[in-house]
Amino acid sequence: MTSDNAQRTAVLLMAYGTPRTPEEIEPYYTDIRRGRPPTPEALADLVARYDALGGTSPLAARTEAQRDALQAALDAAAPGQYEVSLGLKHAEPKIEAAVDAIAAKGFRRIVGLVLAPHYSSFSIGQYLDRARTAAEPHGIAVAGIDSWATEPAYVAFIAADLQAKLATMPDDTKVLFTAHSLPQRIIDAGDPYPDQLRATAEAVAEAAGLSQWSNWAIAWQSAGRTPEPWLGPDILTVIDDLAAAEHDASRPRGVLVSAVGFVADHLEVLYDLDIEAAHRAESLGIAFARTACVNDDATVMAALAQRVIAAV
Repeated sequence: MTSDNAQRTAVLLMAYGTPRTPEEIEPYYTDIRRGRPPTPEALADLVARYDALGGTSPLAARTEAQRDALQAALDAAAPGQYEVSLGLKHAEPKIEAAVDAIAAKGFRRIVGLVLAPHYSSFSIGQYLDRARTAAEPHGIAVAGIDSWATEPAYVAFIAADLQAKLATMPDDTKVLFTAHSLPQRIIDAGDPYPDQLRATAEAVAEAAGLSQWSNWAIAWQSAGRTPEPWLGPDILTVIDDLAAAEHDASRPRGVLVSAVGFVADHLEVLYDLDIEAAHRAESLGIAFARTACVNDDATVMAALAQRVIAAV
């Protein structure tokens, strides 16, 4: 099989990672903090957020389902030619361990795909850099898929669910497209991340028939708890501003969040949006809803499989 693998392609599917059990939360948080253990207060806050979801996040299972769906799509398109492996940023199997395992199986080429649509040097760039650094000693080149921000199947998935959700909301509903905030310094250095998010928002808005700005806007969420400024406006601030704006009191208002920066249900969606943002909106008398995450949608995974094939 090792000699056969030299003619096949390894697909390194990369994602953020998550603790699988409550016992893994502290080492996971420590890894995010580059080896610095969190304070007891910070750890307790994170544990409480996971407790609100039942103790842990479903992200690990969601990511594995995405891996399996991508493998199935590749098998259907090119039987026997691709093998998908997971490599995670902050949990096991780490990206480096996954690359070593791929090399041990005799593969000579890797396509790297990150489960995030929008390119940033801080996110997708780091994933691909880690994969290439790990692959270099093995003499393996890594072809990377930098962005799939306007992948038609992804845009169509979001737009269809957005239209369905809007049909259940008040007429006076604002759509907010969100993604994970990043430190402002990265954006100031010319990172394309905000432009990537805007490209997705504009494509989805056009597909769903939304008027620019009168019906939708961009917000950011889940900023890190560091002293430096992060990209805004934060979604909670936007909700507060909507509540404070003049409006016809006889017309119910709503907020529909489309978390296009996230492709699986996890803490930043299930807690930061479904609990925290929903509570803020509802406490201000604003109806709240969220579009679905892609998760392992077969059509989107098949489209990503075609991008993998094109990268070889």
